[in-house]
Amino acid sequence: MDLVVATRSKDKMGEIRRILAEVPELTVIDLDEAGVAYDAAEERLEPYDTFEDNARSKAEYFHARTGLPTVADDSGLQVDALDGAPGVRSKRFSPDEGLEGKERDEANNRHLLKLLEGKGPQERGAHYTCVAVLVDRGSDPVVCRGEAAGVILPARRGEGGFGYDPLFFDLALGRTFAEITREEKNARSHRGAAFRALAKVLKGRG
Repeated sequence: MDLVVATRSKDKMGEIRRILAEVPELTVIDLDEAGVAYDAAEERLEPYDTFEDNARSKAEYFHARTGLPTVADDSGLQVDALDGAPGVRSKRFSPDEGLEGKERDEANNRHLLKLLEGKGPQERGAHYTCVAVLVDRGSDPVVCRGEAAGVILPARRGEGGFGYDPLFFDLALGRTFAEITREEKNARSHRGAAFRALAKVLKGRG
C-alpha cells in the first residue's frame, strides 16, 4: 500500500516515516514522490479553527490530486496562560512576515517568550496537540489525535527538533523536546501518539 503524507516539511516527514515504519508492506511517500508540484493554493488549506478541520482539508485536497490514500496532520502548541494560543496558528504565530523554515521557528519562539515575560513556572503550562486525518476512496475519514504535556521555559534549550521544541520542557524526562533523541520524541510527542494510533488502523487494514 502506498500512503501519501501531505506535508512539505522535511522535519515532520522524517518523524512520520520513522513512526509508520512499523506498518508491514506500507510505502510512505511524500508529495514530491507522488508527483505533486507546489501550488500556491496550498497556503489556503488551513483556514479553520480546529486541528481536525485543517487536517481534513489538506488530506482531501491532496487525495484529490493523487488519487492515493492520503494522511495529513495539523498540530500546534497551546499555552494555558494565552488561552490556548497559538493553537492552529502555531506556524504563523509571529507577526514577522516573509519568514520560512528555521527563521520562522525562531521568530515564533521569540514572540512566545515576549508574551510570557513575567510569568512564573506555574503559569507556563502548555501542551502540544496533533490531529492526523486519513482520507481514502470508499472509506470514511480516519481521525487520530495525540497530545503531549509540558511547560514553556524562559529560554531555549537544545539544538534538536523544530518549531517550539527548544522551549517545550517535558517534566517526566527533565529535558526539552530539542534535547531528547528521535526515539524519545517519537515515544513522547503528540505526533508520535497520533501516528501510532494511525499505524494500528493501517495494520488492521492489512
